[in-house]
Amino acid sequence: MASVLRSSPCLQFKSQSHLFTQPIGRRSSLRLALSAPDTRTAAVVGRDSEQQPLLVVKDLTAVIAESKQEILKGVNLVVRQGEIHAIMGKNGSGKSTFSKVLVGHPDYEVTGGSVVFKGEDLLEKEADERSLAGLFMSFQSPVEIPGVTNIDFLNMAFNARRRKLGLPELGPLEFYGYLATKLEHVNMNTDFLNRNVNEGFSGGERKRNEILQLAVLGADLAILDEIDSGLDIDALKDVSNVVNTFLGPQNSVLMITHYLRLLEFIQPTHIHIMEDGRIVRTGDISIAKVLEKEGYKAISPQ
Repeated sequence: MASVLRSSPCLQFKSQSHLFTQPIGRRSSLRLALSAPDTRTAAVVGRDSEQQPLLVVKDLTAVIAESKQEILKGVNLVVRQGEIHAIMGKNGSGKSTFSKVLVGHPDYEVTGGSVVFKGEDLLEKEADERSLAGLFMSFQSPVEIPGVTNIDFLNMAFNARRRKLGLPELGPLEFYGYLATKLEHVNMNTDFLNRNVNEGFSGGERKRNEILQLAVLGADLAILDEIDSGLDIDALKDVSNVVNTFLGPQNSVLMITHYLRLLEFIQPTHIHIMEDGRIVRTGDISIAKVLEKEGYKAISPQ
């Protein structure tokens, strides 16, 4: 994998099993950053305001790093342990930018505000450090990694995290046994493991692969950027089942979507409407139902 990365003018590194590009020199070494492996089969449990804040975003502003165009204009959000938050909004409202800023994507520059994750300043951490802290992100368009098979990639990522935790690595046979159960959850064939990461994948296959990585690696907060796009109803059910299985009293989800159908499978505790770089309204599933029938003209800022 190192040879693949060195062939690019930028270092491509893994942050919670998702790739960013980072200019050479910002880090002296390449580090695989992963969240703790999820070894539970947790059911969704009761969620209430007694749970501890996991993510606290205050007055967050950000621009595109190259053009300095302002995208986020004061985002405020609190996600507690065990909660499922959905962000909806028109194209260009800042939803995907917000998710990328949270995980430290280098295309964006934070210009103000604060983000606290698990009691620590998230903005002071590099992207790989945010991943180690427990963030996972599923991108709309995952990148390809030519020459690296899915099973090699997952095995390397899984064991890198175990080394970080001081745990013994799993050998190929042990890891395959662990991975096989995850494949069943996502309804993926074992032949998939021998294919290069996302190379030649359909949109639906890429989304399944993203969720497989979540199932294998786990996270405290999973950020899912339009995981429903490009999925037929069967694939959507499979992906949603994995997300729901992942959820527990300590795990939270922040998902971005345009459509009510995803929210019927992964039921949110909160729905936020984003407009012009800000969250302008927060409510429950009824907001999404209104949007489905009447569009955004029916939702006015509070």
